[in-house]
Amino acid sequence: MIIVMKRYAPKHEVEGVCDRLQENGFQIHLSEGIERTIVGGIGERTNEIVDLLLTMPGVENVVPIVQPFKLASKEFKKEPTIIKVASNFIGDGSLQIMAGPCAVEGRDKFIEIAKLVKDAGATMLRGGAFKPRTSPYSFQGLEIEGLEILKEASQITGLPVVTEVMDPRMIEVTAEYVDILQVGARNMQNFFLLRELGKINKPVLLKRGPSATIEEWIMAAEYIISSGNPEVILCERGIRTFETYTRNTLDLSAVPLIKDLTHLPIIVDPSHGTGKWKLVKPMALAAIGAGCDGLMVEVHQKPSEALSDGPQSLTPENFADLASKANALKNALA
Repeated sequence: MIIVMKRYAPKHEVEGVCDRLQENGFQIHLSEGIERTIVGGIGERTNEIVDLLLTMPGVENVVPIVQPFKLASKEFKKEPTIIKVASNFIGDGSLQIMAGPCAVEGRDKFIEIAKLVKDAGATMLRGGAFKPRTSPYSFQGLEIEGLEILKEASQITGLPVVTEVMDPRMIEVTAEYVDILQVGARNMQNFFLLRELGKINKPVLLKRGPSATIEEWIMAAEYIISSGNPEVILCERGIRTFETYTRNTLDLSAVPLIKDLTHLPIIVDPSHGTGKWKLVKPMALAAIGAGCDGLMVEVHQKPSEALSDGPQSLTPENFADLASKANALKNALA
């Protein structure tokens, strides 16, 4: 439930409410605005505790949270969450474009593509150091060497980096090298991993699982937030349907739905969402029209030679065209 404090309620009144909630077994989450403080109480709500809270000094109202996701809901926090990554902001109305190859294949190749996507308009770098693959015989990534390459590319270009983490044991070391830790679609409901990511002080990009409903996806974000990390970025990357022509079905209705249901920022990955490079640009532009906060796009110097996801990767020239049109559309819609 949400306890709405009166305007300019003093600190000791807020603390009194928090103490009373904790005495009754509630987990506390504070949202402190300029004029008003909102106290989120996660626990078993009873009429008795509601009546008690309403009598306490400084309390204006007690509002139940109807949604199963409490901390991610707009009921808990009406203003959008804005996440600062280096000098970039996700969720403030600007458009962030994360670009790079599916996997870090080697130092020279990644440094080259990092420079190319920056010149073309990317605001962040993406690249996999650890690659979960369907086949155990496919390229699995360069692992620690890949993280070192990502860090070097970030230092050279000045762009922040996002990469996937699959194992809770690798969270700490991965966080030393990158700016955003990504949870891939296969791990969206790896609840132990989500809980551990809730303990770090780094943004987490949470991809939607291929068979996940909107509610299941948001509940996965709730695991991270309830464990202590409010900096969650959602990523729509397509869901599995009966359609076989595309790799996945990109669900762009998720963008306005997430905006309506939660305060979290959302980006779209049209590369995985379609699996075909010719569809990436039109779906990226459609995602901007739907109101997304950013794009994640796979780019490779020679997609035909990519060790993973070549058919959905743009060339640097095609990416430059996409970035130009994406920014023009964003400005037109502003």
